[in-house]
Amino acid sequence: MHQRLTSVRTLLLATALSASVISGLPLLHAAQAAEKPAAAQIPDSQNVTRTTLENGLHVVIIRNTLTPVVTTEINYLVGSAEAPAGFPGTAHALEHMMFRGAKGLDKDQLAAIGARIGGDYNADTTEDVTQYFYTAPAEDLGILLKIEALRMNGLTLSDADWDKERGAISQEVSRDLSSPAYKYISQLQSILFRNTPYAHDALGTRDSFGKTDAALLRKFYETWYAPNNAILVISGDVDPGRTLDLIRSTLGKIPKKNLPARAAVKPASVPARTLSFPTDYPAGFATIAFPMPGMTSKDFATADILSDVLSSQRGALYQLVPAGKALYAGFEFSPKKQAGFGLAIAAFPKGGDAQAALANIRTVLADIRDHGVPADLVEAARRREVAQLGFSANSVSGLASSWSNALAFQNLGAPDDIIAAYQAVTPEDVNRLARTLLDPTHAVTAVLLPESSGKPIEGKGFGGAESFASAPEKPVTLPDWAQQALAKLDIPPAAPAPAVFTLPNGIRLIVRPANVSHTISLAGMIRHNTDLQEPAGKEGVEDITDGLFSYGTTQHDRLAFRKALDDVPAWISAGTSFSLKVPSGKFEAGMKLLAENELHPAFPDQAFQVVRTQAAQTRAGELQSPDYIFDRAVMKAINPAGDPSLREATPKTLMAVTPADVRAYYASVFRPDMTTIVITGDITPEQARTVTEREFGSWKAIGPKPDINLPQRPDSKASHAQVPDNTSVQDSVILAESLPLNAAAPDRYILQLGNTILGDGFSSRFYRDLRVKNGYVYSVSSELSWGRTRAAYSVSYGADPDKVRPARELVMKNLRTLQTTDVTQDELTVAKSSVLRSLPLQQASLDSIAGLYLHLTSLDLPLNQSDIAAKIYYKTTAADIRKAFSKWMRPDDLATIVKGPAAK
Repeated sequence: MHQRLTSVRTLLLATALSASVISGLPLLHAAQAAEKPAAAQIPDSQNVTRTTLENGLHVVIIRNTLTPVVTTEINYLVGSAEAPAGFPGTAHALEHMMFRGAKGLDKDQLAAIGARIGGDYNADTTEDVTQYFYTAPAEDLGILLKIEALRMNGLTLSDADWDKERGAISQEVSRDLSSPAYKYISQLQSILFRNTPYAHDALGTRDSFGKTDAALLRKFYETWYAPNNAILVISGDVDPGRTLDLIRSTLGKIPKKNLPARAAVKPASVPARTLSFPTDYPAGFATIAFPMPGMTSKDFATADILSDVLSSQRGALYQLVPAGKALYAGFEFSPKKQAGFGLAIAAFPKGGDAQAALANIRTVLADIRDHGVPADLVEAARRREVAQLGFSANSVSGLASSWSNALAFQNLGAPDDIIAAYQAVTPEDVNRLARTLLDPTHAVTAVLLPESSGKPIEGKGFGGAESFASAPEKPVTLPDWAQQALAKLDIPPAAPAPAVFTLPNGIRLIVRPANVSHTISLAGMIRHNTDLQEPAGKEGVEDITDGLFSYGTTQHDRLAFRKALDDVPAWISAGTSFSLKVPSGKFEAGMKLLAENELHPAFPDQAFQVVRTQAAQTRAGELQSPDYIFDRAVMKAINPAGDPSLREATPKTLMAVTPADVRAYYASVFRPDMTTIVITGDITPEQARTVTEREFGSWKAIGPKPDINLPQRPDSKASHAQVPDNTSVQDSVILAESLPLNAAAPDRYILQLGNTILGDGFSSRFYRDLRVKNGYVYSVSSELSWGRTRAAYSVSYGADPDKVRPARELVMKNLRTLQTTDVTQDELTVAKSSVLRSLPLQQASLDSIAGLYLHLTSLDLPLNQSDIAAKIYYKTTAADIRKAFSKWMRPDDLATIVKGPAAK
């Protein structure tokens, strides 16, 4: 369960922690108001059926046959904006309690069903909407609907359950309070939305949760959780008629309620303010925030286009980057339903001039306010907004999310209803809004300044183990309706096989047609290993090389190339990993531009000087950031001294790189015979091969293939490291060790199945003991990572400093138990059901299909490896798991690395 992050917060986190030159901007696309969902059952040409039940529940069913998977997303039209005064986290707390059981479905049964289904299930809370979503095999749709019906009409909400959940949600608050981005966005909202329900975000506070009781949560639930205050969106491989009948029989008899009036959100103008925040980021951020329209405003489409223009890489803000005045620059629009804000951002090196960065932002925005924006950027933004609407159907869950966003947040009838609004936006509209919104007298200026917390220090470890009572091990008896549906354990049908070609120059081309949208996606990779291929003393040359791909080609300079992409429109990235997303009718044009970018980069000398300096400046900050030091400490704990994986770029090695080094690295690493391209979407294998050969066929490899396999390494030993983080209020902990295995190891999937029982998901032993029983952590997970020559095991959790040691002792206890005692038959059945049913989800989006094929290729595994794994999972016994964990896992060798305030 999680609170949905604003895109601004995500942006700051992503850019701050980037290992290379900061670039790119995630856009949040939204739209203006239109009509509400239709009341009649309406099937349309896009395989969409819409209706409103007699009890007021709005239903939308979108058929998508990409894979036999379904997503249900129920949107309750209530969030923190309706929380009682003094209790801003009420909606968020109730979201947590929705996983604590209902009449006819207790919390253990709910967790067991979620585990057996094997899908993804979670929830999020915003100011206006609370969402609950499941993605699972399509055959389990009836189970998902039954769960939602029971939770809508009979939530348990006991004092005992809330007492336990209060500890977990308090851990979540601690986690977010450890984020400088959260602190910044939270304070920004309190200023811009002062005296409105948006002044407090949806997370809540530890103090208010301490005062919250089950009676308050029940009142909120009984007031707002009703069918006539909800929108149910279902997408996937389902029959619309039968699905609608199932919805009516499951949810149709739940009574509607009389809903209270909602509070209007009308922020008043605020005077200019200036804020400052210390951070643990490797770079600083200068930001200027402005009030902007909400998702239901008549000016929303115009505001969205304005945001796109301001964030364009052809725009004046981004020009600060190639001019060497910023590590990153752009504009981010963060809308809520009734109001929003925009944020101009420039990143500067640690120790750099924040005031100069702010002055550069002000100069750019003042010029736009006074003279307007280029008309061709408005046209490009309109074209891109309309084109990218077609990509939502490429993901089963993404399709449900797109429709939920349109209906629940934007008050639209369908996502495409925004098209007319986008097309109607003129340059004059954008300039009018820019003059109104980009007003410095009502802006909130902030600087996020990085500070050092110190180097890692050797820890003394933890003291003796404490004694904990054993958790109940008895199997959970499922309700009859769930038991009947989940009783049978089957190997899932094999996924459709892709077409595979090896082109004359060695490129491996994998094509998976999917007629779910009129779009085509491409993902490619060049197999390489920087640890082995970067020259000594020139560590970081790949960062510089990849950073230069955005500076144009031998045919087009940077701005001309960006314009060519806008004209298609196409979304392209280039480098050792490369991609293309394009409307299917524009595939040939997009491929021509991708090949031009990938095969004929300009690598201009002036840009090289800028990119190299920015990379060195960024690295100087990263080397001092707690997150980098933390990750580095983990790597040192599991690898021997002098291992190639411990090579690292420094400002010195980056500044030692020359233009000749970049060209030499490109020539040696970028080879067609080390390249795999995956094309998915509205295309035939023959068309994909013809176009790929035409655009990439002239690419030739020189010399023998490089060896990119790391040597095997000795087993790691126990160690302790502590990384101070002055900005954190919660500890982050990783327990890790190397394993003498690789991705092709016979025991790989037996260990994976055991790890599913131990640390994967809400019903795992770790989650049960560390969170549910004892409330030590908000989340905990364990992971087995696999490479061609190496493997590793790790456990990760976040906890308040005084909970770190007892949580660790429970981890160790659970590991040792798995080595000596067979898991129960119920646990084994649940784990098998989970992993087997989750396999079809690997094919639930075009991106995940491409990612799976590239991952398997990188490990030298066959493309049908999932089918091979399914057979191993199906045959594995409890004794197999005990023997594998006893043979390969070494609890006493786990290294402990802690980052947080306890390490000061």
